[in-house]
Amino acid sequence: MTDEAPRRTVRLDKWLWQARFFKTRTLAAKVVAGAHVRVNGTKTDKPAQKIGPGDTLTFPQGRDIRVVRVLALTERRGPATEARTLYEDLTPIKAPAPASPRYDGGGRPTKKERRDLDRSRKPPLE
Repeated sequence: MTDEAPRRTVRLDKWLWQARFFKTRTLAAKVVAGAHVRVNGTKTDKPAQKIGPGDTLTFPQGRDIRVVRVLALTERRGPATEARTLYEDLTPIKAPAPASPRYDGGGRPTKKERRDLDRSRKPPLE
């Protein structure tokens, strides 16, 4: 006999909801059931898949692909500060999109500014 305690696990859809990656558990279950989630590099389509600390999850969230390592499990869905302690984010950092060089936050352009803007966009006549 070994003295090793059984590994504590929780359902995949429930953990994704508790860690606040999805707004509802139903939405998390739909993403998992659509086979859009990988657990330790293996695709899964079962929302009831058991995961525990040390597992790596890869899943889409909005337009991004998230890669996280499960650090802890919890009994309830707590505040966001508590949810951030449940995982380590391994997602590669993307460079921010450059800001539009013409928009200065001044609101709607005047008629003169609009003509100048249109002139700057047209190719020069040769």
